[in-house]
Amino acid sequence: MLTAINDFLWGQVLVVALVGVGLLFTISSRALQFRFFGRMFGVLRGGLHHEKGHVSSFQALVVSVAGRVGSGNIAGVAVAITLGGPGAVFWMWVIALMGMATSFFECSLAQLFKRYEPDGTYRGGPAYYLTHGLRQRGLAVVYSILLLITFGLGFNALQSYVVATSLQASFGVPTWVTGVGMVIALGAIIFGGIKRIAVVAEVIVPVMALGYLLAALVVLALHITEVPGALWFIVQNALGLEQAVGGGLGVVIMQGVKRGLFSNEAGLGSAPNVAAVAHVPHPANQGIVQAFSVFIDTVIMCSCTAVIILLSDAYQPGTPDVEGVALTQTAMAAHVGGWGAQFVSVALVLFAFSSMMYNYYLGENSLNFFREEDRVLFTGFRILVLGLVLWGSFQDLGTVFGFADFTMGLLALVNLLGLLGMYRIGMRLLRDYEGQIGRGEEPRLKVEDWADLDIDPRAWKD
Repeated sequence: MLTAINDFLWGQVLVVALVGVGLLFTISSRALQFRFFGRMFGVLRGGLHHEKGHVSSFQALVVSVAGRVGSGNIAGVAVAITLGGPGAVFWMWVIALMGMATSFFECSLAQLFKRYEPDGTYRGGPAYYLTHGLRQRGLAVVYSILLLITFGLGFNALQSYVVATSLQASFGVPTWVTGVGMVIALGAIIFGGIKRIAVVAEVIVPVMALGYLLAALVVLALHITEVPGALWFIVQNALGLEQAVGGGLGVVIMQGVKRGLFSNEAGLGSAPNVAAVAHVPHPANQGIVQAFSVFIDTVIMCSCTAVIILLSDAYQPGTPDVEGVALTQTAMAAHVGGWGAQFVSVALVLFAFSSMMYNYYLGENSLNFFREEDRVLFTGFRILVLGLVLWGSFQDLGTVFGFADFTMGLLALVNLLGLLGMYRIGMRLLRDYEGQIGRGEEPRLKVEDWADLDIDPRAWKD
């Protein structure tokens, strides 16, 4: 029954809702994700500046990338290709390009309604903009509970299972050994809060992302003459010109859309929790940076996996011998030798571990919404998370995964409802940003211009 509900929720309701909202924001903003694409790099360079006592824009970006870039980029893409054919990758690109607009608005709103904390940091996210922007605390409470269950608890156990089983399969490491190791490493990080998570992510995320990108570039170099044909094969399959699976064009589109939404998380409301902690001069600055993180996740990282698979003999249209992460491992090994499969396992471990740090912070942020800076509560939650990580390392979590999918679907619906309710505020924020650029100014939020809204002036005193 849970599977049937999830198929309906993700296969029909959320596909329409997420695509619809993405199109609405893309059209209304005159395709800001394309107009501001060049500006993304300039804003990102400015975000490298670290204000003492605050989390920088770049640090917030890499923490969110740590969450977006996960096992879905390695295993999820392989599943999309297996079930939907190579054309599914094209529709993953399409959904990501639309999702960039959604991510811009949800992360900009999270910045606008963020709250100042006594230690000099900020808190924010959907629960906060639902409360202070939409003035719907009931929805905010529902959202926080779903966020805690889905990311703070469920997905951490699942990521632990992915890491432990991968290391056992590739290197023969007992799952309990991996579980204990992850508890020690993760515990040393999360007990330092968001500042330590940001510092660690600032090191791990670029290394893992660039390492995986480099591997894909090696594969491209080895098969440079075949790349145009592989890209054309993706487009042909996406448009129904050449079907690689028996389900037809509908299956191709559905798999691409579903896996794209799972991978980049645009519209789920998860990334805004991290985007809100950044110290930026204008909310739209972080919105632009976070839109770029969607591009990194899907257009770059997912494409790396697709290239690795499609340029190998591991993928056989219609009758795949291997699926999921095994397909990616087999493909990499075919390109560079036996160590390629082990490289994929190591990459998967880094991706999953970085996601656990991100998931933990989402859970902490949801608790903070109910009890601000309650150290006893936070300590208890950290111990519970570490316990779930250890438990998840040697448990088959199929049912947990199904339940987490369900709660994540509800999470997205609540967030999308909030974004639609704050459509006018989001567009006003974009116009303010564009207006300042048009006057030759460096965009800054002027608190006096937003006195009609419940924003926290202390969060913008600088």
